[in-house]
Amino acid sequence: MDIEIGKLTASLDGMKREEIADWTFWSGTVDGRRVIVSKTRRGMANASAATAIAAEHYHPAAIINQGTSGGHQPDLHVYDIVVGKESVNLGAFRTPFRALGQGSSFADWGPIDQLRSEASISLDPNARTMHRFRGDDSLLAAARAVSDRYGKGRVVEGVIGSSDTWNSELDRIRRFHEEFGTTVEEMETAAAAQVAESFRIPILGVRVLSNNITNDGAYDARTADACQEYVLEVVKRYVKTPL
Repeated sequence: MDIEIGKLTASLDGMKREEIADWTFWSGTVDGRRVIVSKTRRGMANASAATAIAAEHYHPAAIINQGTSGGHQPDLHVYDIVVGKESVNLGAFRTPFRALGQGSSFADWGPIDQLRSEASISLDPNARTMHRFRGDDSLLAAARAVSDRYGKGRVVEGVIGSSDTWNSELDRIRRFHEEFGTTVEEMETAAAAQVAESFRIPILGVRVLSNNITNDGAYDARTADACQEYVLEVVKRYVKTPL
């Protein structure tokens, strides 16, 4: 969203804007190194498309997918930042058979790894796990190195859950957190990570808690600026890393 990229675009020296189909990219330099800011738009399909376009058009050395998120972990608070050691697709589930009139129960749904094989999910028991996209070690190191510069909350490492669903059922959120280790949820990182993995581009998700329904943490739009300020520090640190 616009509130998630404004500070980053303003930080670019010699900034130029380019539109490709429905996606917008801003290019410029940070500390003398070329940096592209992408407005992916909301959702898994948009994030996938924007990442693929960027990979083909700009050939980035690394990708950081950043923005706001909702908390899954009760001891985290609004303005805390989660650096994604992993990201997972919280929309990849297989439901058991239930006859007409028997209703639906999310507690009985099982995860599927849509990347495990080309066999039917119903026939491949090895695919009944949740695929985990790992954050790049060098990007993680850069994020750790500047974590003490963030003064608006804690910086922790965790698991970013992504899907096109906005979850507000606390039992469902608790299952995600306890069974799959999710720290926050949003709608883009795992999709961008899946595309980046296919292009062999290092990627890291960074998400600020803009709200946390598990502890009544109310939404604050200003968290988007705070996340960008931290991400800019990560970028400045990372561009100093020898390639």
